[in-house]
Amino acid sequence: MRYIKEFRNEKLVKSIVKQIDQLSTQKWVIMEMCGGQTHAILHYGINDLLNNCVEFVHGPGCPVCVTPLELIDKALLLSQDPNVIFTSFGDMLRVPGSDTDLFQVRANGGNVKIVYSPLDAVKLAQENPDKEVIFFAIGFETTAPPNIMAVLQAKRLGIKNFSLLVSQVRVPPAISLILNSTENRVQGFLAAGHVCAVMGYEEYLPISKKYQVPVTITGFEPIDILNGVLKTIQQLEAQQFEVINAYNRVVTKEGNAHALELINKVYEPCDRNWRGIGTIQNSGWRLNKDYSSYNAEKKFKIEHITVKEPEICIAGEILQGLKIPLDCKAFGKQCTPDNPLGATMVSSEGACAAYYKYQRHNRTSEL
Repeated sequence: MRYIKEFRNEKLVKSIVKQIDQLSTQKWVIMEMCGGQTHAILHYGINDLLNNCVEFVHGPGCPVCVTPLELIDKALLLSQDPNVIFTSFGDMLRVPGSDTDLFQVRANGGNVKIVYSPLDAVKLAQENPDKEVIFFAIGFETTAPPNIMAVLQAKRLGIKNFSLLVSQVRVPPAISLILNSTENRVQGFLAAGHVCAVMGYEEYLPISKKYQVPVTITGFEPIDILNGVLKTIQQLEAQQFEVINAYNRVVTKEGNAHALELINKVYEPCDRNWRGIGTIQNSGWRLNKDYSSYNAEKKFKIEHITVKEPEICIAGEILQGLKIPLDCKAFGKQCTPDNPLGATMVSSEGACAAYYKYQRHNRTSEL
């Protein structure tokens, strides 16, 4: 805990806040690209500390939240097959599909299991050769290597009854989509340190140059986030637009060479639908032809499902930074963690869940 406490040092927090306050000549609009950062900003009151200098808007940095509704419905369909053991991390079980969620399927007798690693699902397949075991492989670049390792392990062991339901998405195309929007107000980005630890940050360089926007790579502790904000505002005030690595204790420009090699070996780029946002070109990965036998959508022939989002939910606008949860008429009423309308209220990284947990006292009077 010693080193964590050092990144929560009150004296240093006050010093950085003072620097930001003295430097800022206007209120800058900054988007954090990770749900973990969103929760840290609200948990530690960083948004309140910087209220005169920064307007934080929350990006689509929650992999649970952006998993499209049609894929949730596919998961629900597969999980009700008596010949299937459907496995997932726990945060996906309460994400609402069109009619139900995976928790309800499990309560009704479906064989839905929470695992702590994709390799746990491979072991289940090995132990249950009479069942098809499916792992719900969702996430940003950070989860790609362990998902891929599960496929490689299954292949090495000759396991045929294992597959992935894949919703693997990438951050840089989402940033480009936000910046291309005519409604965009974002002036600077905080990029997620754990994503860049895997991928490096070379992909961000042309984005920063093209759109004239600073991108600062940072972590998740208060000092990390404040330092990232300081470096972003330093650039904005100087009219400089570069990619700054403020998380160099973890991140390098080149990323993790072994992880990148695995990704290129097993995955291929594809267009991905993001829940509430729509299809973003080349924003995802899928299993390539050499590993297509591990693709659950192909294996079970469920590639096309039509769905419709609840009209009252504004999660899509929240994920694009156009609105905040407090703007939603359903927030805290029809939509709560116990009765979520959208994934942003379910996930431990969702913006709605963060506001519900840390800022309910700030809800507007009509809510």
